[in-house]
Amino acid sequence: MADPTARVPLAKTGLTVTRLSIGTAPIGNLLDVVPEADAAAAIDAAFSAGIRYIDTAPFYGYGLAEQRTGRGLAGRARDDYVVSTKVGRLIRPGKRTGTEVFGNNQSFYLANDEMCCVLDYGYDGVMRSLEESLERLDLDRVDILHIHDPDDHFDEAVEGAYKALDKLRSEGTIRAVSAGMNQWEMPARFMDYGDFDCFLLAGRYTLLDQTSLPEFLPKCQRNGVSVIIGGVYNSGLLADPRPGITFNYVAAPKDLIDRALAIEKTCLRHGIPLKAAAIQFPLGHPAVATVLTGVRSAEEFKENERLFRLSIPDDLWADLKAEGLLAEEAPVPTNKEGAA
Repeated sequence: MADPTARVPLAKTGLTVTRLSIGTAPIGNLLDVVPEADAAAAIDAAFSAGIRYIDTAPFYGYGLAEQRTGRGLAGRARDDYVVSTKVGRLIRPGKRTGTEVFGNNQSFYLANDEMCCVLDYGYDGVMRSLEESLERLDLDRVDILHIHDPDDHFDEAVEGAYKALDKLRSEGTIRAVSAGMNQWEMPARFMDYGDFDCFLLAGRYTLLDQTSLPEFLPKCQRNGVSVIIGGVYNSGLLADPRPGITFNYVAAPKDLIDRALAIEKTCLRHGIPLKAAAIQFPLGHPAVATVLTGVRSAEEFKENERLFRLSIPDDLWADLKAEGLLAEEAPVPTNKEGAA
C-alpha cells in the first residue's frame, strides 16, 4: 500500500514532498463553479491528513485558484509545506480569446470573466508573474516554479523563462526550477538546455498512457530530475470509462474507452477499483516523487486518500502486463511499500 504522507526528496533541492499532493485547478472553477467553503474545506482536509505539497497557477480561474490557495495556507507554518505555482501566463483585464475556450465556446474556468491570459515566457514577464502570484497567494515566497505549457514557445522558454528561474534559484528566492506540461517531448529537450530540478508531467505516465516511459523517465533518472505526475485519471477516462467521457479534455475515442474498460475489468477481478490502480501506478517508477491530484471538495480528497492507501495485490499488475494492458517494462508499486 502507499502512504500518502510519506515525504521524499525532490531531486537535490533540499525540499521534500509528500507522495500524494493536491492541485488547485478544480477550485479555480474548472468547468464548474466551486463554492468558497468547498474550496477551503478541500485544502483543509488535505492538510489535516498530512499532505504537504500544493500546486497552483495564475491560469487556474484567472487568479482565483491562487487566491483560494493563499487563504487555505493562511496561518500554517510556512516551513511545513511546499507550494508551487507557474509562469508564462499573465492575468490581465480583457476579452478571452479562442485559445482559452473549451468545447462549445465555454471557458475552461468559470471565474473572473473580465480577465484574460497574456502569454509571456520572457524574462521580465516571468519576474512580473512571480510578483503577482505572491500577491494573490499572500506569501513571501514559493518553493517551485513551473514554466506553464510552453508548447509553441520553446526558444522563448529557454532564453527567457528558464534564465529568470535560474537566477531566482541562484538567489535563493525559489528552490526548484521546473516546467509543467501535458507532453513529455519538450521537457526532455529542456534537459539539454538547462539545469531543471523537476517536471510536472500530466497525463503521459498513467495506467492508460505510458508514452513517457521509454525515453523521458530514464533521462530524468540519469539527470537526477524528479517527476511530479498529474492527470492520473486522464481527464476522466480512468475515473469513469464510458462513451462521452473525456481524454486529454476532449471526447475519448472508442479504442481508448475499450482499453480503459478492459483495464477496469482486470482490476475488478482482483477486487480493486480502477481509480485505485490509476492513482497508485505511477509510484512504481523511481523517478516519480509525488502524484498530484486536483480536488474540488473535502470528499474528493478523502476518496483519493482512501484509494491511495488501498492495498493492491502484486498479481493485478502482473495480469495487466500478461493481458497486454500495461507496458511490460513499466516498474510497478509493490504491495509492501507502495513504490518499487
